[in-house]
Amino acid sequence: MRPLLLLFGLLGLTAGYLAFFTDNDVNWPAFASMSVFYAIVYYVGILAGKKKETGKNDADAMMLAGRGVPVWIGIFTMSATWVGGGFINGTAEMTATSGLIWVQAPWGYALSLVIGGLFFARTMRRRNYCTMLDPLAEKYGKRMTALLFLPALTGELFWTAAILTALGATFGTVLNIDLETAILLSATIAVAYTAIGGLWAVAMTDVVQLIILFVGLAMIVPLALEYTGGLSVTYAAYQDKFGAAASLLPSREALGDSYWTWWDYALLLVFGGIPWQVYFQRVLSARDENSAVWLSLVAGVVCVLAAVAPVLIGMVSATVDWSVTEAGAPIDASATLPWVVRYLTNEWVAVIGLGAVAAAVMSSVDSSVLSASSMGVWNVYRPLVDPSLSDSKLAKLIQRTIWIVGVAATLIAFQVQSVYELWFLCSDFVYCLLFPALVCALFDPKANRHGALAGFLVAGFLRFGGGDATLGLPAYLEYPVDFPFRTFAMVCGLVSLVLVSRVLPSAFPEEGEEV
Repeated sequence: MRPLLLLFGLLGLTAGYLAFFTDNDVNWPAFASMSVFYAIVYYVGILAGKKKETGKNDADAMMLAGRGVPVWIGIFTMSATWVGGGFINGTAEMTATSGLIWVQAPWGYALSLVIGGLFFARTMRRRNYCTMLDPLAEKYGKRMTALLFLPALTGELFWTAAILTALGATFGTVLNIDLETAILLSATIAVAYTAIGGLWAVAMTDVVQLIILFVGLAMIVPLALEYTGGLSVTYAAYQDKFGAAASLLPSREALGDSYWTWWDYALLLVFGGIPWQVYFQRVLSARDENSAVWLSLVAGVVCVLAAVAPVLIGMVSATVDWSVTEAGAPIDASATLPWVVRYLTNEWVAVIGLGAVAAAVMSSVDSSVLSASSMGVWNVYRPLVDPSLSDSKLAKLIQRTIWIVGVAATLIAFQVQSVYELWFLCSDFVYCLLFPALVCALFDPKANRHGALAGFLVAGFLRFGGGDATLGLPAYLEYPVDFPFRTFAMVCGLVSLVLVSRVLPSAFPEEGEEV
């Protein structure tokens, strides 16, 4: 009862702040509906947290739900994790502004789930690891693993920030409340039930959230298409507007001087979508190896299906005559989906659509903060700071770290300009810096700490040499125009790891120690 009272208190404080301390003309019926949605999700999360597989507040229950997640729940939670707010809003954004050719993330992440299921899931589950970093700790030692934790943590923080921003933009449009309030409210609720219930809370709320997501998007699309004359007319108009870029298949005609950059991003998404704790947390929580494989493969199919609605919404936004609406065209690219939801549907469908986006966001936020916290405590704090940390204290420390990670991601979200750019950046660093280390840890028996460090430094130097506009980092290496420097950095890091491990094969004190 106490957690629910805290939730209603938070919602009441938010309503009071909006009513008396802002000048916003808040859509109060929509706000009330969203409060009900949040109450349902929060209640499900709290109930699930009380029914942990082990019945104890230990680390295994917190991180992996006692390794007792059934296949059907695993499919839901794996799918919901990838189909987040960044996925929905970012897909609509790129469809509307750049053409289908640049809508790479849905099929890229779907392929990453399939490849992960075929080549990584069985091995990881068979060895009973607790986190994605465990095989790295076995192979490279605890200090090198702490270094490799940095790109993993950065990816999770950027991922969470991107999806919180997606929700904030939608809230601001449909509810007419400011971005910061929307982000704070959603982040607080998602982090709260995650800290209380662990993976069971995340998994069970994902079931509810994924259902709401598909229902909400299914209601939005038909109404939006009415403004552009139906599906066939809309697609024809879209082809006229974007020409060769209206196709998913890459071509020189459509991409011009960005042809190899397109392939760079494609490989980044496919292989950079594998080394994520949010992915392996579900794999490792499965009841057996076969379940781990199947939940990954089926989630890949769901990932593609979930992209259909936001793609159609993006096409509508790109082809509709926005002058017939009261607000005109979207104020910026990230407002594509919120604008369609608010101005091309009716009031009730808009509220349901908002619930769909909120569901997508919360299903990814809870997973991401739990993953980052699990790795930080299990693979960094425990081995380096307090190896004798008891199981119960470890679980409590994970709970506290969840709040720290949630706050950090929320602060980053306040600075985000483009959901899709930050969404790409999440996999960028993971692809270049972490993917080679994970592959070699699992499949190269001669890989060692010396090689891992060399690979990390080489990949980092080459990747950051290309700069990054999203983070405002200047380039210090003059790569040719349209050069796939991200993939180049990853491959050079991988080759360096393999070669140096063979040149310096001597054992070192930390190698082979227990995780």
